[in-house]
Amino acid sequence: MQMDSLLVGLRAAGEPTRLRLLALCSHVELTVTELVNILGQSQPRVSRHLKLMVDAGLLNRFREGTWAFYRLGRDGGGADLARILAALIDDDDPVIAADLARLEEVKEIRQQRADAYFRAQAPVWNEVRALYVPEEDVERVLRAQFAGRTIGDLLDVGTGTGRVLELMAGSVERAVGIDLNREMLAVARARIEELGLTHCQVRHGDVYRLPFAAASFDAVTVNQVLHFVDDPAAVLRETARVMRPGARVVVVDFAPHDIEDLRDNHAHRRLGFSDGEVEGWFRAAGLVPSADETLPGDPLTVRIWAADAPTAAEVAR
Repeated sequence: MQMDSLLVGLRAAGEPTRLRLLALCSHVELTVTELVNILGQSQPRVSRHLKLMVDAGLLNRFREGTWAFYRLGRDGGGADLARILAALIDDDDPVIAADLARLEEVKEIRQQRADAYFRAQAPVWNEVRALYVPEEDVERVLRAQFAGRTIGDLLDVGTGTGRVLELMAGSVERAVGIDLNREMLAVARARIEELGLTHCQVRHGDVYRLPFAAASFDAVTVNQVLHFVDDPAAVLRETARVMRPGARVVVVDFAPHDIEDLRDNHAHRRLGFSDGEVEGWFRAAGLVPSADETLPGDPLTVRIWAADAPTAAEVAR
């Protein structure tokens, strides 16, 4: 880290409230309102501190509708410094300990809201799940598609409750889930916090316009998402854009079926997909179909399709 950047980071952190913010954001991502309630300071004051720390790269800021979440920086010299400083802060310090106690209250409120939403939606989800093989069978096959691969960064498109992040957490260095449904994101965020998966995060985002630079991920999952969207081919094109050379995408969805109730009462746009459709979309996006598997069910059959982005050597040829 260059000296100028180091000095900027140290100045941005060198104030008691900012160190408290650094300590809190090293545990979970938090909104301005939550931080104001924990610190007992005014919103303008807290926002000024946060801006300085974001500008220095100590914290990252993410928009989610009208909310903004803050968490410890992820990349760059400022993020490295933030992790070092956060590790030096003593959780037993009286001020920090009091902040962390209030943080637990915030997390409990989040969990209660997530649980209420989950209870309300569970009957609907269970009605659909009863139509195909047990979820654990699907998850086993999904994980197997990445066996033997070193995964630095994983993206879960349409993450829902974040179950794929939980499933893959032990096999990746970092993981992020994208979804448009804020209630679902609240469920996923609460679950990630409960499990202590600090290397996983969720973000509000559009599957047609992923908020990431090209070639950002080593692995992508699209689990039971395509039947909800109007243009599955466009989703896979956008997925291919953010895949690094040699990266793999795994799509889980239904084979073609005729259960109109799923369209009428569960917002399914498409009644399953044929192999030709999905593999054609892969190829059109510049991906190479690499594996597939069938999990027969009654009345729904689950299909798992995988495709790889060409390696740099393959592109050069």
